[in-house]
Amino acid sequence: MVVKALCSLPQQGGWRGAVFMLVLGAVAALALPPLCFFPILPLALGLFYKAVCAAPGHRQAALWGFLFGMGYHTAGLYWLTNAILTRVHEFWWVVPFAAPGVALLIAPLVMVPALLCRSVPPGWPRVAMFAGSWTLADMARVFYFSGFPWNPLGSALEVPGWLGDWLIQPAALIGVDGLTLLLVLASLAVWQGRRGLLAVVACAGLWCGWGAWRAGHEAVLPGHVNPAVVVVQGNVTEDEVLGRDDAVSQFRSYLELTAQGVRDAQRLVPGRPAVVVWPESAFPGLLEEEGWARQAIAAAASGAPVLLGSDRRAAGVDRWYNSLMALAPDGHIEAIYDKSRLVPFGEYDPWILPFHLLPAEVVPGPGLMTWNLPQVGRVGPMVCYEIVFSGGVVAPGQRPDWLLTISNDAWYGNSAGPRQHLATGRLRAVEEGLPVVFVNNRGVSAIYDARGREVGRTEWGREQVLVRPLPGPEAKTFFALLGRWIPALMSLLFVGAALVGRWFDEKGRSV
Repeated sequence: MVVKALCSLPQQGGWRGAVFMLVLGAVAALALPPLCFFPILPLALGLFYKAVCAAPGHRQAALWGFLFGMGYHTAGLYWLTNAILTRVHEFWWVVPFAAPGVALLIAPLVMVPALLCRSVPPGWPRVAMFAGSWTLADMARVFYFSGFPWNPLGSALEVPGWLGDWLIQPAALIGVDGLTLLLVLASLAVWQGRRGLLAVVACAGLWCGWGAWRAGHEAVLPGHVNPAVVVVQGNVTEDEVLGRDDAVSQFRSYLELTAQGVRDAQRLVPGRPAVVVWPESAFPGLLEEEGWARQAIAAAASGAPVLLGSDRRAAGVDRWYNSLMALAPDGHIEAIYDKSRLVPFGEYDPWILPFHLLPAEVVPGPGLMTWNLPQVGRVGPMVCYEIVFSGGVVAPGQRPDWLLTISNDAWYGNSAGPRQHLATGRLRAVEEGLPVVFVNNRGVSAIYDARGREVGRTEWGREQVLVRPLPGPEAKTFFALLGRWIPALMSLLFVGAALVGRWFDEKGRSV
């Protein structure tokens, strides 16, 4: 009775149906990290699917898709408002539009499955078309500006603890987009009668069983021993990062935490070389130009290399690189990685903005790379946003032994934003078969092994040091070999199967 009453709301059209679609999309966002309440998806996606199928025309079906997408992405990205609040005296008028504005750009993608599923017969062909086209449209988000593949539905399976470890293991085969495909399919299949429900239950049992087996086994490549990692979380607020009013005390605090972390590493992980990691925006200046600071950092690290974030001048122009630098034990810079995937609205102003939101723009670097450094080993460096890109975190032909991303999510406060960002690191570990070190300015920072199991983490909003021996890498996963071609081809197969169902339906009618 309740389901029938809910289904009748969008069929009535008007403002009630529109509000219902927005709310339904927002309810679906409860499945995203950090809540990961994925059992809500059969209800939210099921009601949305039924509303689209029952729409009297394509125009209303498209509208329902757009409104569902607006609700979903606005709720999932609500924390973007916090970034505007750091400069609220200048952009107070943008505050109500931060999350809805980004949602407005990507919500039209939800119109794709809403329209395409109506082109094939009801039943399994329509379910297959919806799931396949949803996934393909969602994967297309990498082409928005510099890419915005944030919050794919597959991340809903990243439940904290052992259950999440089990559920995300198939990402080693099909990636997070493959998880999205199967999760959407399962959410609709439970509405397809008893057989559909039984099929979902059986597949879920096999999924968890295989995931439990895989998560419970080690498969580290022999001879690959990674260093002990000293994660330094300075807990500097964004106002302090921007203002630099207390830069000297911030720097001293990082030096003290570094010295403490190196001592802890020598005591807790004897026999392994230690590497210290500071987050993005950790150094309050231009490290490349300040030799005294490099010497101070080297002295605090007592012979351990230090990997840390710092701005860097772009030669000949009034622009900047957002960089990750590797300091040798003697204080000289061994390697520099310049962030290549930039955040739209955060590091550059997209062409659609009629005004300048940023005081200065960041220049993109040449692309991903792998460092091979003494005491550090083979590491794939990234800065902040770049860890979000499934299948795009390893330089071609340069497979590292571990992945590192440094970030400053203090912009977004103690919200879902930093937790959603951290969740991407967990999935990248499973997809690539590589341990991931995620170091954040205020938290949450964490270390994951090559199967996405948590090795250690810090808390939000605390000045903290985390010392752990870094697990070794595994052999290349199936996903690491073929990347996003796998979920793309899977989705195309579902779309093709739906079209075949349409052909048989039309042929049956003509007989």
